[in-house]
Amino acid sequence: MKQNHLNKELSQFFSPEQILTDSSEFGLYGRDWTKFIPPHPSAIVFPKSTQQVQELVQWARKTKTGLVPSGGRTGLSGAAVASNHEIVVSFERMNRILEFDRFDQTVTCEPGVVTEQLQNYAKDQGLYFPVDFASRGSSQIGGNIATNAGGIKVLRYGLFRNWVSGLEVVTGSGEVLRLNQGLVKNATGYDFRHLMIGSEGTLGFVTQATLQLTRPPHELMVFLLAVPHLEAVMNVFHSYRSRTSLMAFEMFTDRALTHVTQHTGLQSPLSETSPFYLLVEVERDQDNAEAMAMEIFEAGMEKGWVTDGALAQSAQQAKDFWRFREDISEATSVVSCYKNDISVRISNVPQFLEEMDRLLRTDYPDFDVVWFGHIGDGNLHINILKPDGLSDGEFLERCHKVDEHLFAMIEKYKGSISAEHGVGLMKKPYLLHTRARHEVELMRGVKRLFDPDGIMNPGKIFDL
Repeated sequence: MKQNHLNKELSQFFSPEQILTDSSEFGLYGRDWTKFIPPHPSAIVFPKSTQQVQELVQWARKTKTGLVPSGGRTGLSGAAVASNHEIVVSFERMNRILEFDRFDQTVTCEPGVVTEQLQNYAKDQGLYFPVDFASRGSSQIGGNIATNAGGIKVLRYGLFRNWVSGLEVVTGSGEVLRLNQGLVKNATGYDFRHLMIGSEGTLGFVTQATLQLTRPPHELMVFLLAVPHLEAVMNVFHSYRSRTSLMAFEMFTDRALTHVTQHTGLQSPLSETSPFYLLVEVERDQDNAEAMAMEIFEAGMEKGWVTDGALAQSAQQAKDFWRFREDISEATSVVSCYKNDISVRISNVPQFLEEMDRLLRTDYPDFDVVWFGHIGDGNLHINILKPDGLSDGEFLERCHKVDEHLFAMIEKYKGSISAEHGVGLMKKPYLLHTRARHEVELMRGVKRLFDPDGIMNPGKIFDL
């Protein structure tokens, strides 16, 4: 469709300031944090209401025009990339918090609300929204729902779906569904709300969400620990989980710490260096909580599971400890970086980590591999930094070979090729390592039911 004609068509639903056809902006709105898929959208639109989204979808059905949803674009699988002249539907202007219910302890908001905005709003009401991640300042609620985001508090609070009590969705057939509507109990057949969560916008676009809030945690203690080997990581995890109210348990390597300290100027408080580090967050929910946490630390030192450690002595130091973990992605983004986001059962983490570490060191010794993980939920993030002298094409080709070995290991351990960021375009070729062929066929059937013309985020997860 020619640009002038497209503008005229879109003007039926949107004012001029809601339509962007300047190709210089396509690189911003037409992609997520994936760097290896060039964006090629035909236009960007900024709806302000459910009605506008519905009208756009109904028009897209008639014209067979693909639509790609866009939120904070912090995903890493290419799920928000418009690579085939689709129209990008940015929800950044649907960013209002619409309603707070103090009795139900819920908040209803539009999909463009930023995660940190919602967290701060909950705090102002004396409550807490517990799903949290390093991209809290830019990720949006709609995208979090589309990928069933997890983050750093899954160990304590679970995935994003645990906190969604209602959705308003425009499906690919142009219908508006209002799902569950904030009910705690609703045993009336299939719960399509949970089908939409994690569907990466391939079935419909979220235009409103009702989210559950909870009480704030008690004061938190944050430990930074050095551990000598991977087996020790799991021993320390078991000790803290069995005896304390554990909020988060994060692991990162010495390579990750080096990149963060060089990038940020932060200095580690530990005198001992170590191949692995743990960030442990514990709730001070009883009088002896700190004594118990320190007892576990001291026992770990005696058994050789921990070689050094520190307890944050102020709120600022606690934030700095968290930066050692949360700033890894930013610190490694200064060069081309190929990322994997995988998971295995918690009980399989030690064996998997040993095998994965051995594979990367033996087969790819020239790669600078920076990995870290939400050990408490079995989720690992693997970042491969491009060596000097390799072109992007050569680097990507070699990384795909890593994927073949890595995903074969994941299949052996009955794990997942994508724990948090979805399948999108990057992980689509490897889906059968995680999902059985007949499962994928069932998913295609669901896609055809909700999106009969294949216009909603086309080409993502699988091909119809």
